[in-house]
Amino acid sequence: MGLRELKRERTRRLIADKAFELFTDHGFGRTTVEQIAAAAEVGPSTLYRYFPTKETLVLEFVEDCLLGAVAWFREQPDVELPDGLQAVIERVLEQLDSNPDRVRAVFDLAAQTASVSAHLNEMIWRFRNELTDELVRRSPGDDPRSVEFTAALSAGIAMNIIETVVRSWVENPETTEVRNSPAEP
Repeated sequence: MGLRELKRERTRRLIADKAFELFTDHGFGRTTVEQIAAAAEVGPSTLYRYFPTKETLVLEFVEDCLLGAVAWFREQPDVELPDGLQAVIERVLEQLDSNPDRVRAVFDLAAQTASVSAHLNEMIWRFRNELTDELVRRSPGDDPRSVEFTAALSAGIAMNIIETVVRSWVENPETTEVRNSPAEP
């Protein structure tokens, strides 16, 4: 990564972190884009270049975890379907486990704010669709409809496992471990 890309990523991370602090302290609805920009020491137009909506500020960490896992999977050698799905699930859970406070805050904000909840659901569908596409690409078979059905079902199961483990962890942080949960395949 070059110096310019490194600086852009640092700015992106700073904006997201400051936004999250403000959302946590003051609430999503009471935090303005202008306040976030000022806290990150950037202009509102710069903020919008990185994050087109306030909802994307809330969800960027989860999006990076989900879509980053699919991007990572695309670069891996071919493996059997169960092993590939387990690797993706473990990758997502490992990433989410790296920032438990943010994961819990995302769930709280999604529960309190309809627009955040809607964007989270869109992101989950995007993850399922991208994982489905990658599984179709990797799957042998003469019947494309059967291959696509199996891939979509598998991607849905993977997302359901992730959601169930994370929801259990968010609701019972002392008794649930994200990465070593019995819900993993």
